[in-house]
Amino acid sequence: MAFRIERDPLGELAVPAEAYYGIQTQRALDNFPISGLKAQPELVTATILVKKAAAQANVALARLPKDVGQAIVQAADEILGGRLRDQFVVDVYQAGAGTSHNMNANEVLANRAAELLGGPRGDYSKVHPNDHVNMGQSTNDVFPTATRIALLQASAGLVESARHLSASLDRKHEAFRDILKVGRTHLQDAVPITLGQEFSGYAASVAHATDELAHARHRLLELNLGATAVGTGLNAGTEFTGLAIANVARFTGLDLKPAQNPFRVTQSMGDLVAYSSSLRSLAIEVGKIASDLRLLSMGPRAGLGEIVLPAVQPGSSIMPGKVNPSVPEMVNQVCFQVFGCDTTVAMAGEAGQLELNVMMPVMAWNAIHATTILREALTVLRTRCVDGIEPDARRCRELLDRSTAVATALSPYIGYAATAEIAKASARTGRSIRDLVLERGLLDEAQLDRILSVDAMTRPGVPGREQ
Repeated sequence: MAFRIERDPLGELAVPAEAYYGIQTQRALDNFPISGLKAQPELVTATILVKKAAAQANVALARLPKDVGQAIVQAADEILGGRLRDQFVVDVYQAGAGTSHNMNANEVLANRAAELLGGPRGDYSKVHPNDHVNMGQSTNDVFPTATRIALLQASAGLVESARHLSASLDRKHEAFRDILKVGRTHLQDAVPITLGQEFSGYAASVAHATDELAHARHRLLELNLGATAVGTGLNAGTEFTGLAIANVARFTGLDLKPAQNPFRVTQSMGDLVAYSSSLRSLAIEVGKIASDLRLLSMGPRAGLGEIVLPAVQPGSSIMPGKVNPSVPEMVNQVCFQVFGCDTTVAMAGEAGQLELNVMMPVMAWNAIHATTILREALTVLRTRCVDGIEPDARRCRELLDRSTAVATALSPYIGYAATAEIAKASARTGRSIRDLVLERGLLDEAQLDRILSVDAMTRPGVPGREQ
C-alpha cells in the first residue's frame, strides 16, 4: 500500500495515499482498534448535514471563501448521495466527546473538496479540516447536534411502526370482543375476561408508550450548534447559529431550533437519556406482550392454546411438525438488547463532568442501535405475527368452563368465606360451582343463572343485580 505523510501538532504520520481521511483519523485508527463497530449511517449522514449547513452559513456571512464553501457543500452532497461512506472508519469506542468522529468527517470533506478545487489529497492549503470545514464549530456542538438529528430521523419510523402495531392489536380487540375466556393473575385462574379485552390492553399499552416516545423525541429538536466548546458561542456567534440551524432544518424538514440554554445542551445529555428511557418503556410493554403471546399460544395440545400464531418457520431440527413462536421470541431478545443499550446511555449520561459529557460516542451508538432494532422488530411483530393471530374460541371456552374462578361472582351474595368453600369443593370433587350452590340451598336457580352469567362477569358491576 502506498502512503502519504501528513503532519499535525503531535508530529508526522503515514496515511494511506488513497484515503480521504487524514492524520487525525489515522491516529484514532491506531489508538482505538477496539470493536470493529463504526458510526451508523444515520450519524454519518447527520454529521455531514451539519457540515454542509455550517459551510453555507459561513459563506453567507462572508467568513468562508465562496469557492471553498461550494466545494465543501459539493463534497457533502456526494457523501449524502452515498459516496465515500467507507471513509468513516473510526471505532465507536474512541476519544471522548466524538472528536475523532468529527475530525474524520472534517478530513474526508476537506480532502474531497480540495480535489474538486484541483488539489491533491493530504494537501490542506486549499481546504483545511479545522480552519474551513470546522469553521464556527467544535466537536462539543457538532457531535450532540448530529446525534439529535440522527435520532430524530431514525425515530420517525419507530413511532410510525409502534402506531401501526397498536392499531393491529386494536383490530384484534374488535375481532375477539365476544370470545369469552378465563383471565389469569399470578399465572393462576382468575375471573372471566374476553380475548378482545385482553388485546385492548395490549393496544393501549403500546399507544401510551408511543406517546411518551413522541414527547421525548420532541425534546431533541433543541440544538446547541454554534455553542462551540463550552456553550459561549466563541468563534461562532448568534448569526452563524441561526443560519446553520435554519439550514439543517431546511435539509431535514425537522422543526429544529437553537437551544434555549446552550450551556444545558452542551453540558447535559439529559434529553438523550430521556429519549433512551422512552425506548426502554416501549420495549418493556412490547416485550411483555411478546411473552404473553408465547404463553397464550403454548401447546398446542399440552398448553393453553387459546390463540394460534402464524407459522413462519419449522421449530425443531429433530421434532417434525413442531412450530415455535419464533417472532415473539425474536422480539423478546430485541427488547433485552434495548434494555442493555438504555443502561449504557443512563450510566454515560451521569458520567459527564462540568461543561461537557465526553461519553457521547457510546451514548449515540447505543441510542441509534436501540432505535433501529426496535423499529424493525415492531414491524416484523405486526406483519408476521399479530396481523395473522387467530383465536381458538372452543379452547378458550373449555378452559373457562373448567375454572373455579367464576365463583368470585357469588361473594356479594353469600360472602367471601362461603364462596371460598364452594370453590375449594369444586376443585376437590370436580363438580360444578352451580351444582354445589344449589345442593347447599344457598341461592335459587333463577338467581344463580343471573349471577353466574360469564358474559356479565366481563362488564363492570355486580352480576345478577340491576346496573
